[in-house]
Amino acid sequence: MSDSTDTPKPPRPIVSSEHLASEHGWQMSELEYGLIIAFNGFSRWMVRCMNAAGHQDFNPLDVLVLHNVNHRNREKRLNDICFVLNVEDPHTVNYSLKKLIKAKLVKGTKRGKEIFYSPTEQGEEACSEYRKIRELCLIDPAVSTDSKSDEISHTAQVLRSISGLYDQASRAAASL
Repeated sequence: MSDSTDTPKPPRPIVSSEHLASEHGWQMSELEYGLIIAFNGFSRWMVRCMNAAGHQDFNPLDVLVLHNVNHRNREKRLNDICFVLNVEDPHTVNYSLKKLIKAKLVKGTKRGKEIFYSPTEQGEEACSEYRKIRELCLIDPAVSTDSKSDEISHTAQVLRSISGLYDQASRAAASL
């Protein structure tokens, strides 16, 4: 039993790789662990939501590509999709596009040397069904638990900013 003179220990940061957490870098290790579990949870969510929308056998990148192609009702080139999704390897996005074309959710129109992608009517319907399920399973519970939308928006801004740090660090590491 401890007495009243004991001071509580400060909470230890939760990190995935303590051996990477230096005295001045533990906050980034803590963030990285949060990114890892958020990424995996988000990936699982996208696949299961797409399954519930009636479209199986798609991985998280396929789902992201479909939604990006459907975004703002504008045709997109492979490079545009890679740029917006911050995907370095266009072959992975190209493979997703081929899967989506085979599933009749996306179509490609060749103009000159480039192919412009847009959703088919079935692709638009898939995105609409995904949205309905998203509202039911994710948004409604978030609203009913009084999630702070301003905090969520701020977190999104911070994550976009931090992505720039990681991009710069990856360029620096590539030059070593």
